[in-house]
Amino acid sequence: MKFRVDRDVLAEAVSWTARSLPARPPVPVLAGVRIEAADGQLTLASFDYEISARSVVEAEVDVPGTILVVGRLLADICRALPARPVDVEVDGTRVTLTCGASRFTLQSMPVEEYPALPAMPESAGTIDAGILAEAVAQVTTAASRDETLPLLTGVRVEIEGDTLTLLATDRYRLAMRELPWNPTSDDVSAVALVRARTLSDVAKSLTSAGDVQVDFDTSGSSSLIGFEAGGRRTTSLLVDGDYPPVRRLFPDETPTHAVVDTAELIAAAKRVSLVAERNTPIRLSFSEGQAVLEAGQGDDAQASEAIEATLVGEEMTTAFNPVYLLDGLGALTTQFARLSFTHPTKPATLTGQEELDGEDSQAFRYLLMPIRFPG
Repeated sequence: MKFRVDRDVLAEAVSWTARSLPARPPVPVLAGVRIEAADGQLTLASFDYEISARSVVEAEVDVPGTILVVGRLLADICRALPARPVDVEVDGTRVTLTCGASRFTLQSMPVEEYPALPAMPESAGTIDAGILAEAVAQVTTAASRDETLPLLTGVRVEIEGDTLTLLATDRYRLAMRELPWNPTSDDVSAVALVRARTLSDVAKSLTSAGDVQVDFDTSGSSSLIGFEAGGRRTTSLLVDGDYPPVRRLFPDETPTHAVVDTAELIAAAKRVSLVAERNTPIRLSFSEGQAVLEAGQGDDAQASEAIEATLVGEEMTTAFNPVYLLDGLGALTTQFARLSFTHPTKPATLTGQEELDGEDSQAFRYLLMPIRFPG
């Protein structure tokens, strides 16, 4: 096996393919990246029985063949090479990389022991990569990090015709984003539960790819979901189980709402939360013309700040976990944030709007549980 490839092309392809390799693989070969050289192309692949990745790049292939090398080490080497073409040659179990005056020799692993990558499911449709990345970032912030609750570490993906909906919750907040997409069938209706960390990783890595093809069996008979774009392909096992019926948590009506400049509210919340001890809330009091943020109590450090706000309905005082509040505000892409209330002790809905006196957008909604403010 012998080929030549551009350093930047190889480094990017190896890094992307090796990004999901397990730190402690159950068998040694799963620490490897499989590289196949043939027909003017390199096909790089990784697989850990849960997530697979495959990347195809152009190369000058003199002698076709297939090798398996330690992925993280290869990625580190490729990033460190000088900006010159890379020549790779295989002699038995020895793999030699030459780039300018740099030369590395690696020991290959038995490629015949490497598992076959799963086949991609059928295409369900396509979506703009930038829109997908934005939506995933908005929703995954609310997914649980607690691996003892695997269902809540996932993002529920709902497809209904030309609308794709993402939902995530950790029991303390709930994020939902609806976005348009291009299904392969107008009457498609399907649900999948995807690990939040996998979905986030995929969305970030494909942002420059134009359209992303989403692949999964809409009949529900497959346990895989796949994403393809720009010569890259990844699959992931779906999370098994029934996701809780979280949509119904959003209130049908909210008689009171406040509108605040998003950047001003974020800045004020960050300042006030500096004196909020671990797991203690910040209090928000809304009255006509202003919102007052407070944190701290008793003999401890205290802070308060007032900012402009527009209030519709009765005056409202509530309190939130500052991290969860800032996560929701940070997910907004609009100049103004609207907080809608039914009662001070019931969840508030956070949405965004472009104009102070305009309507809010329902495309992204963030439901936040209030907590009792001591004192």
